[in-house]
Amino acid sequence: MSKQQVLHRHQVLNVSSDVVDSDLYDDDGRLKRTGSFWTASAHIITAVIGSGVLSLAWAVAQLGWIAGPIMMLLFSFVTYYTSILLASCYRTGDPDNGKRNYTYMDAVRSNLGSLHVKACGVVQYGNLFGVAIGYTIASSISMM
Repeated sequence: MSKQQVLHRHQVLNVSSDVVDSDLYDDDGRLKRTGSFWTASAHIITAVIGSGVLSLAWAVAQLGWIAGPIMMLLFSFVTYYTSILLASCYRTGDPDNGKRNYTYMDAVRSNLGSLHVKACGVVQYGNLFGVAIGYTIASSISMM
């Protein structure tokens, strides 16, 4: 990796070889992650209850008893598919020992190139902005 590439990165890591071999660090020099099957399951359940179960009543009220659950199932498959795509992009190159991509931008940069990173940023921030507006409107309507 050239000096320009290192300076271009968001975070420059200066890790000596004796630190990488430690039990506290992963193969990329960062602290080992401490997540387990149970913590991952808890995060998944929280996400499903937060967005899926709470929006089920609204979907059924807006679309009816047939189209509401069908649309919920359709979007659950879309979410599953995008989760698989994201998991496939976690490491670049070799799936076991390749460079880790810690953000969406890193994954886009390593797989699609720097031109697509700007488009990804626009889509990400647009989505964040839209979701924030949607939750604000939904919560204000619920409080009325």
